[in-house]
Amino acid sequence: MEATETTETTGSRTMASATNTDVAEGKSIATIAYLTVIGLIIAFVMNGERKNQFARYHIQQSLGLALTGLALGIIGMIPILGWLISIIGFFVMLYMWIMGLMNAINEKQQPIPFLGKKYEVWFQNL
Repeated sequence: MEATETTETTGSRTMASATNTDVAEGKSIATIAYLTVIGLIIAFVMNGERKNQFARYHIQQSLGLALTGLALGIIGMIPILGWLISIIGFFVMLYMWIMGLMNAINEKQQPIPFLGKKYEVWFQNL
């Protein structure tokens, strides 16, 4: 028996949660998305045909992490203050990456801490 898609309202927007079948099928793609930038590209290509909502959600979150990491790398080029922000940002990014990976492995469609909600908005058309 396949579960139906449910919709819940959060604030002023509506978010559709993935079905149990989508989660089971998209778990491997979602996990691959968090394994380096190459894994993100592979997951994006793998999800191109299937359009799995669970995998799409985690691809969005992983893309947000990758771009945030790129921004931290650019900020890290600034002497002293940039280095400090980059070092602190690295540990925050590591925590966010671990949480995102654990959400994908545990079949949870939750935003990663700190910037996950922003990534949902920024990459909603992906």
